[in-house]
Amino acid sequence: MPLMGARHDSGWRAQAKSLLRLGGPLIVNNLAVAGMQFADTVMAGQLGADALAAVAVGGSVWMLGFSFCLGLLMAISPIVARHFGAGDHGQIGRYTRQGIYLGLGLGIPLILIGQFAVDPLLTLIGIDPEFRDLTVGYVAAIMFGAPGIFIFLALRFTTEGIGHTRPIMFTSVFSLVCNVFLNYVLMFGKFGAPAMGAVGCGIASAITMWIVALALGTHIFISKHYRPFEIFSRIAPLRLSTLTEIVFLGVPIAITITAEAGLFAAVSILMGTRGTEITAAHQIAINFSATMFMIPLAMSSATTVQVGQRIGSGDMHGARTSGAVGIGLCASFMALSAIFLLVFRDAVVDLYTDDPAVRGIAISLLLMAAIFQVADGVQIGAAGALRGYKDTRIPMAVNMFAYWILAFPLAFLAAITYKAPPNYIWGGFVVGLGVAAILLTWRYYRLSKIKA
Repeated sequence: MPLMGARHDSGWRAQAKSLLRLGGPLIVNNLAVAGMQFADTVMAGQLGADALAAVAVGGSVWMLGFSFCLGLLMAISPIVARHFGAGDHGQIGRYTRQGIYLGLGLGIPLILIGQFAVDPLLTLIGIDPEFRDLTVGYVAAIMFGAPGIFIFLALRFTTEGIGHTRPIMFTSVFSLVCNVFLNYVLMFGKFGAPAMGAVGCGIASAITMWIVALALGTHIFISKHYRPFEIFSRIAPLRLSTLTEIVFLGVPIAITITAEAGLFAAVSILMGTRGTEITAAHQIAINFSATMFMIPLAMSSATTVQVGQRIGSGDMHGARTSGAVGIGLCASFMALSAIFLLVFRDAVVDLYTDDPAVRGIAISLLLMAAIFQVADGVQIGAAGALRGYKDTRIPMAVNMFAYWILAFPLAFLAAITYKAPPNYIWGGFVVGLGVAAILLTWRYYRLSKIKA
């Protein structure tokens, strides 16, 4: 953990070591989260293409709401990092408490949406009736976990902001174990429970979300490490000024994240109009791609924290170097991931299914994933570095342009207008991520040069 008030070593090698030390537990955390998604996909695949397609489309609907709320709460991380870097401990607990209130406020509307709005929405879109009812049941169940996971996020971004990331790792690994066990019990009807299939998968995820919030909250409450921040020292009233600051910084982050996650979710929904086999193959390819993305996503979070802490301590040159190193690390890992996919994509698909029709489509989609992975690493690294500078509005505009002005229309034309093969639909990802990577990196270069 960085020392408050100390001059940091701004060399590239020292910066890389520091980022990897900070980001290592976050990588484990993100891989645990991806492991839950992987387990959901593989275990749903054992139930058949209908259940796999329902989890694919239902998970995309959930991710739309989750991503926006994640972005709002993500604002806590750079705010806490700045105060920690400046040695201002007294403010950190205040932001955490208000973040918890915000998380509860965001979670309750999602429960209502899951109960009353998803069925007519999926009917309107034209999701295949063959698995639509299963999808609705899955979404209605998973939404009950929304308040729990948002409380966890408020606590996570606080402990992330102070550079203490190991508790995040341990609680997430614990939640992975819980999720797989609950899937086994509720999806397949073990230990006397009814076999609820895809709906049981949603229930298992919701329970796990509350478990992980309780686990991290308990650790923060009893650990001496967090006592200087007085997070649970009192029950504080709502503070409009503090909430406004979080929301003001968080809304552009939320729109930025939702623009990308929304593109992937929207394409999943478009795939749902093309039948069960294409939807199932898309879920396999997107699930594995998302798993690989967890590592640069973790490094992006670490970059935000390190840049923010260095700015808080007045080390602007070190902040610029931290951002550049973070972008480089994210790009490097995704280059390795792309090479892995080019060589082993057949073996990857074999982990998920032996259905020959689904398998062939999934292999072609993983080839497209290999093409866009480096750009995906660059753009998420640049976005994390910019968040450390509290620069959120320009990245929001960039993502909206890249993903919804360019990428989504291309995907829509391929999927709906021309009924093109699935790999043509994924061409929209290649265009959107490539443009975002170029523009966000240029923005970081210009902004960090001015600030330094």
